[in-house]
Amino acid sequence: MKTAGIRYVTELDAASLDSALAAWRALVPNLAVLALLPEDEQKSISALQGACARQHVGLAGAVFPELVVAGTFRRRGALLFGFDGMPYYELHEGLPAGPAELAHLTTEISGNIRTAIGADESDFTLLMVFDAMVPNIASILDDLYLKLANRVHYAGVNAGSETFRPMPCLFDGERIAHNGVLLLLLRRLGGVVVEHDYGVPPELISATSAEGNRIIQINWRPAFEVYQELVRKQFGVEITRDNFYQYAVHFPFGIVRADHQTLVRIPVVLDDDGALVCVGEVPPNSILALLHPPEAGATRAVGLLDAELRKLQGNIAGEDLMLFYCAGRRLHLGVEAATTEIGDVAARTQAAQVAGALTLGEIGSTAGGYPLFHNATLVGTCWRY
Repeated sequence: MKTAGIRYVTELDAASLDSALAAWRALVPNLAVLALLPEDEQKSISALQGACARQHVGLAGAVFPELVVAGTFRRRGALLFGFDGMPYYELHEGLPAGPAELAHLTTEISGNIRTAIGADESDFTLLMVFDAMVPNIASILDDLYLKLANRVHYAGVNAGSETFRPMPCLFDGERIAHNGVLLLLLRRLGGVVVEHDYGVPPELISATSAEGNRIIQINWRPAFEVYQELVRKQFGVEITRDNFYQYAVHFPFGIVRADHQTLVRIPVVLDDDGALVCVGEVPPNSILALLHPPEAGATRAVGLLDAELRKLQGNIAGEDLMLFYCAGRRLHLGVEAATTEIGDVAARTQAAQVAGALTLGEIGSTAGGYPLFHNATLVGTCWRY
């Protein structure tokens, strides 16, 4: 039974926060919140920490490019997702890149999660909020799955700045962190649904040289050279170093997996060596395709999201829906079409409210439970707290 719900606070000064939290806590005495702040409100983290301390409200949260509130994108205020009691969480800063250090961290995390679950047979979701500047998220997910397997559903998003400049974007009641991850162990969610509706053309290529999130060579040739040829051939667009950022978001790669699932990888930087830097890792020798992106007003993603949510969570009409929307998807479709798509989610699902944030990468599970890192998607789940 939902007792806490979701609230949007427009003013983040101390008096307004104290008033809002005190009124809410009168209804939910053990109130704790997952707070989502837009980038323009990053300096308000300390005010939110202070108010939560004064009102005895548990706090964990992250900063995103913008919020999703009432069918629109917002640059001000804060979204507070409420709990009746603080769930188990961890906040880690300075995630390691080396395999040995990474294995040590994931062993620690998986041990803590197993201890927190104990003998409880409930359905748990591990909600992960990464700093978008972490370059090895897919490797971390692989390592966690090897140690936790299907004991939890895996879900998550990337926080930070849409400019991809480093910034502290994760926090709890006392700390503000960067280059890290916030982990929350949640009951009731049952996982999340992730959809993108990008089409895969028949021509496949290979990332013959890749390192982390950098594609260095495609089919044994310089990656940017091949990328230029593919975009010119398929879409008639000439991409140069000068217009790369303007156009690349419209022409992402897809990693084509053996299970026929496609993971979108949006190139966001052309580095000095001519390598394509993507949001998310690209394993060496991955089979790639230059994807056909959805057109404004013509996506199937909303229908797929609604259908999968109903399979996962039953009757969702009248529920509060947590929705994360990829910043790269909005860049491709444009703000107006992206806003329309969010409105379509609300109408199709008949949700009481749709609330979330603009994200820089998304995480969901396959049908077999394996966690995968995505770009360009919509991520949804009912907030049943």
